[in-house]
Parts: sequence; structure tokens; C-alpha cells
Amino acid sequence: MVSPAIVFGTVPQDYYVHNVQRGETLHRSAPESVQREVIALDVAEGARVLEIGTGTGYSGALLAALAGASGRVTSIDVSDHLVDWADRLHRRQGLTTITCHVSDGMAGYPPRAPYQRIVAWCTPPRLPRAWVDQLAPDGRIVTCLPTAAQPSTTLITTITLIAGQPRVDTAIFGGYAQSTTTAVEDALTIPGRWVDHIHRRSPPAWISIGWRGRDDQQHTGARNALQLLLHPGYTETYAGRPLDWPSWTTYTVTVGGDHRTVAALHDGIRGIGHTSASSAAMIRTDSTIIADSPHSPSLTAVRSWLDQWEHAGRPAATWYEPTLTPSTDDDLPGWDLIVRPRSFTAG
Repeated sequence: MVSPAIVFGTVPQDYYVHNVQRGETLHRSAPESVQREVIALDVAEGARVLEIGTGTGYSGALLAALAGASGRVTSIDVSDHLVDWADRLHRRQGLTTITCHVSDGMAGYPPRAPYQRIVAWCTPPRLPRAWVDQLAPDGRIVTCLPTAAQPSTTLITTITLIAGQPRVDTAIFGGYAQSTTTAVEDALTIPGRWVDHIHRRSPPAWISIGWRGRDDQQHTGARNALQLLLHPGYTETYAGRPLDWPSWTTYTVTVGGDHRTVAALHDGIRGIGHTSASSAAMIRTDSTIIADSPHSPSLTAVRSWLDQWEHAGRPAATWYEPTLTPSTDDDLPGWDLIVRPRSFTAG
């Protein structure tokens, strides 16, 4: 078996990531994150691998090197531009064991199934049943999954099959851009899913509320909450240590309930907090806390969440018990990722 460390040293990263002829690829995955996920994938020589999200082609070249001459890598992406360029760069490098195709990754790629390994460089709404159906019995999936129906709320999971059912073996903090059905130039400024209202200016502001099921069809509550955050009546700087944002993000899923809110304001800085139809507060990634007023019920909630988070010791990803729950959603059947503190599931 080829060592990943050797492969990382021999596959020409700059050739793919900073190729002069192709130009820069917007919002490409960080090479160090790609390498981390490739290690977790544990590709053996001779493996059949499905890569969802061709990107620059660098990750596909790593997978092809690990799978060796007897392995096969199938790489798919919704962008014909990325697929064409990656295929061209692979051929120039003499790689013949990887093929790139334009395809919607949520459906997997049935013509080459089953796969011993599946990796995704994007975040689906849930773990798609199609991926599990195309996985060999001894296979493994490494993918980013949402822990709530809101943007930027994800964990990187390693999944295997037990009696044909997917199980999360490990989960770590991290995230990738949301999956899309068509190529988009900038999926990070405004996420494609779970955004309840957008205030269009340059750059735009947006909000995602956990209580969208109680809002009206005009998203009046979400619009009002975003306005309160855009024009806060109170501001303070968090007095605690610098925020551990991945830890805070996941912790708020467990304590925030459906009042949990994710938003980005016109300066592009994101935050997580509490909103209702009449109050709003959040702490931003720069440690600024904003609220509609110093007496805001939402501000009281955010302070309480922060106190609980600090008291819990700013939990690491291992503090949670990740489980997959079946979903019969007609748009994308599969499994939702649920996280709870391990103490809740003990006994």
C-alpha cells in the first residue's frame, strides 16, 4: 500500500491548484483539508473510488496515485469547465486510471459502481441514499454533512456500512461549500440552501432561521429579524477568550433549538445567535455581540448559551454522539446527521 505521505510529496500540487494556463479556481478546497480527508478515506491499491467534486483535479490525482495502476477513480462535477480542465491536466501527467464526468453528485455515478471508497468535497443536504447504495459492503464514505438545516453548520464524517446500514465512525469539525445542481460562480457569499431572507446590497446580507416552519410565506419574521441585526440597538465585545468557532457552531445546535439563527451582514462577517419575530441577537466571528436592545430576550439567550458552552469546556467534536437518522424526503432520500452530547446517550 502506498503511503499517503509519499503521495503528497510526489503529486504536483501547484500544477493543479495554481495552473497558469487554466487560471485560478474559485473557492477550491484547501490542500491541507484535502490531504486530511484523503488520509481518512484510507484508499488501498486497486480500489474503485468515486470523487464527488472534481475541483482543480489535485484531489483526484492523489486518489489515483493511492489506488495505483490496478485501481480506478471516477470524478464527477456539475461544472463542465472544471471537468474539462481536470481531465486535460490528468492526461498531461500521464494519468489514465482516472476519468472525469459532468454529473450531479447527489445521484452518485451508477455506471462505475460499486465503489470501495466515496469522497465528497461538497456538503449535501443529507447523506444521499444513492451513495450508500453504490458503496461496496466493506466500503467507506468521507463527506461533510449538515447537523442542522442551516448554512455553515457541518461536520466532516467518516462512514462505513454495518449490515447494509450507514454508521458514523468518526466526526470532526470542518466544512465545505453546499452542493449545487448547476455550476455557480460564488456559492459562499449567499448559500444555496436554507437562506430565509436576503437583503440585496453589495455585499448582500442574509439570514437563516431555525423557526422557518412558523414564519409566513412572505418570510416576514426572517426579514424583521435581519433588519434588527442590521440596525442593532446594542453592541458589546465578548469578554471571554477568543472564540473557538467550530466548537461554538456545533454546540449551539444542541442548545439553540429552533431559535438558532445563522446570519451574515453587509460586511460579510457571519454570526450565530437567537432570533424570534420581535427580537434578535448574535455573536459574530470577530467576537462582537449585537442585539436589538440591551434588554433583548434574544441577548439573554445568547449569553446563556455562551455560559453553558464555556461551562462545558468548549467541547471538541469527540464530545458528541453523531447518528444517522433515515429521511424519506422525496427530493433527496437518505439519512440526516444528528448530534447530541454523549452524556445524553449514555446508559
